[in-house]
Amino acid sequence: MHVLVYPHAMEIGGSQINAIELGSAVRNMGHEVTVLSEPGPLVTMVRDLGLDHVEIPLSRGRPSPVVMRALVELVRHRRIDVVHGHEWPPVVEAFLGPFLRLRTPTVATVMSMAVAPFLPRGLPLVVGTEDLRRQARANGYEDATLIAPPVDLVANAPDFDPGDFRVRHGLDPDRLLVVVCCRLVKELKLEGLLVACETIGELSREGHEVQLAVVGDGAAREAVRSAAERANAGADRAVVVLTGELPDPRPAYAAADVVLGMGGSALRGMAFGKPLVVQGEGGFWRVCRPDTIDGFLSAGWYGTEGGDSGHRRLRSELMPLLADAAVRRSLGEFSRHVVVTNFGLEAAARVQADVYARTLHDSPGRYRSSGLYRRDLARLATMLTAHKVRRRVRRALGTHTVDDFNAVGAAAASNSRK
Repeated sequence: MHVLVYPHAMEIGGSQINAIELGSAVRNMGHEVTVLSEPGPLVTMVRDLGLDHVEIPLSRGRPSPVVMRALVELVRHRRIDVVHGHEWPPVVEAFLGPFLRLRTPTVATVMSMAVAPFLPRGLPLVVGTEDLRRQARANGYEDATLIAPPVDLVANAPDFDPGDFRVRHGLDPDRLLVVVCCRLVKELKLEGLLVACETIGELSREGHEVQLAVVGDGAAREAVRSAAERANAGADRAVVVLTGELPDPRPAYAAADVVLGMGGSALRGMAFGKPLVVQGEGGFWRVCRPDTIDGFLSAGWYGTEGGDSGHRRLRSELMPLLADAAVRRSLGEFSRHVVVTNFGLEAAARVQADVYARTLHDSPGRYRSSGLYRRDLARLATMLTAHKVRRRVRRALGTHTVDDFNAVGAAAASNSRK
């Protein structure tokens, strides 16, 4: 079959990396895969993996009538069998474009913290956590499949050579290195990044031989840079280093002694055999270990505490790791075991291919002739319009978010809008 994979963005981020890597793995199973996307850093990854790439404009509305027309023409010209949208804008564009006009089978993947309440219930839905899958089923998505963020276990492995990562970025080769790789944005990330900078600065002032590398870029870079400068000034040396965005962050993971992270970044760090402290919001920090793993496998690699800034929590979680190399080694081995057992890319690709096959077998015509289809169209028209109006109001007030459904409370809001 010929699959069109459509990620929502091409900046470096977990959802889009998952889309590309899964597309490559499905291609390796013998299928044809084309990637449709805006320009961006991850286009290089698409081409390096040997996937065909079709570009759409970077500057566009969401959803975009221009993209909908391009989708229809591409599906017709290349005889696409399945369109796979990742996150809500591509899903809506595929639904209103080739699904509506050509009856092309369409699959939706959501790796955000909540499913947009206006997404059509009749489309096969893939989500990243078991809790979200259960919520989706309760909200009327009859075909909801779990595919946790997969990891390429060959490309991300404990024997990967970090090269001169520490030297190149001015990091002390003799001090313990904590690494966080993520987008520097307000939603989900910024709270934890500021806490990490503060905590490493404090530990360094107390004489602990530790440093932090922040790998990534984004709209919140100045806030993170200011926090790093405060930490470095207090410690009288560079204990927090911002590397900027790296096209290939694997040397950073490989050089780390401890990884901080959430979602796909957390799993990639674990694949390198590193102990992980899971980052969340509301003061949430928790080491991944045998007595905490079940919660992460169910709810995902994130959490909320509802307490203070998390400074004391991060410090208490980090200290045993920094103090004992044997603990770091043991938990690093546990991390690798968890990823190999549960998050291999090839196994995820087989599940994804099964979703495609099931979608092809279940004719879109039956869904389009059903009452569910009409309800989905009505819900999409009313709720998406309301969502866009709220976005414009929040933008005018300066309170809008970049990731609409990646904010604390988004899941609860989604669940309440059935």
